[in-house]
Amino acid sequence: MSLYHNLSEEQVIFRDSIRRFAEEYITPIAQELDEKEEFSIELTKKFAEFGFLGTFLPSEYGGLALDYLSYILLVEEIARVDVSQALTIAAHNSYGIAPIYHFGNAEQKSKYLPQLAKGKLWSLGYSECNYSADIRNVDTVAEKSEDNHWVLNGSKVFVSNAATELSIGATVIAGSANRLDKKTKRQITEYSLFLIEKGAPGYRAAPVKNRSALRASNIATIDLDECKIPAENLLGQEAEGNALLQKCLDNGRLAYSAIGLGLAQAAFDYALKFANNHKYSGKTVSTNQSIAFKLADIQVGIELARTYLYDACRLVEIGENVSMRSTVARLYCSELAQLAVEHCIHIVGINGLMKDSKIERFYRNQRALQIIEGSSDFNRSSIASMLGCFDKLNFEVKESKKV
Repeated sequence: MSLYHNLSEEQVIFRDSIRRFAEEYITPIAQELDEKEEFSIELTKKFAEFGFLGTFLPSEYGGLALDYLSYILLVEEIARVDVSQALTIAAHNSYGIAPIYHFGNAEQKSKYLPQLAKGKLWSLGYSECNYSADIRNVDTVAEKSEDNHWVLNGSKVFVSNAATELSIGATVIAGSANRLDKKTKRQITEYSLFLIEKGAPGYRAAPVKNRSALRASNIATIDLDECKIPAENLLGQEAEGNALLQKCLDNGRLAYSAIGLGLAQAAFDYALKFANNHKYSGKTVSTNQSIAFKLADIQVGIELARTYLYDACRLVEIGENVSMRSTVARLYCSELAQLAVEHCIHIVGINGLMKDSKIERFYRNQRALQIIEGSSDFNRSSIASMLGCFDKLNFEVKESKKV
């Protein structure tokens, strides 16, 4: 057992191998892909070749059968080099594969999972324009037809990996029925999850271009216009969509936390190297107390984030609920990335704002981490709700007691 965050010897070896992979295959092209706003098919195929697109899948489906912490180590190490590539891997494993693996029936698993481990991409569509990442409020609807099909109408926004030549479909959440809540006497929409293959009638996925951040990833909009799918494409049980999706989102937030942690580490490494190797007014930059304290603050944040995140991953392994922990980690790591990058720019100076500087890319990407897959304020609201501060149904603030 390693003394460093209690990693096993196998986990340390795996982490170091990922670091070498990232430096060899991603570092040389990361800046160019960002400038061109290009999703690399070749690099994604390389991910599949090394097993990164099926990390926790059992070998029977073509996966690496790794523990969850090893998967998180993979995402963190890739993010140290390029957040866009880490997003591709995290979204595919946590949101593409996980719902099918955890909740699919035998036929669905055998049909899709081997393809996804080999390099085909699957997406998860749940965010919408009106409600962002709030899965309790979804406008997309699914209705049963007379010929034993589901017909879906609606749109999903900012869906990762949905519009590439490797993409073969998406899981979407949609309102499938209404019921009367006996307690509140209100009509409540029940949601279900559906598997929609690329090429289904009425399904369209289009990439979102001209983005300032995450430019080397594929982010798309999915439009469903009378999209007709077979009844057997229901994932899990009808009306259980929210509960099933919430579990995937809880675990997935740990992967997105790892992206923030990896970016923070990259900014820290860059700033520390610069401060130790450059002089200002005849003195090494790192000897300036203001600079040294900024570096110390980043290091404190990284150590705390890594310890907390890794412990949460171990809880996933034993089947514990990680709703609170994953949300805390997601919020903390994304804001840690912001702090680290801003301190890095302060230390590096004007060079950190140049378009050909990786720090400038870091700056754009850290901002996106506070928005995608649940904004920082959304995560704060979720944490407050779990603490009992808000009504769990509508987030309305409770009336305070009069003193």
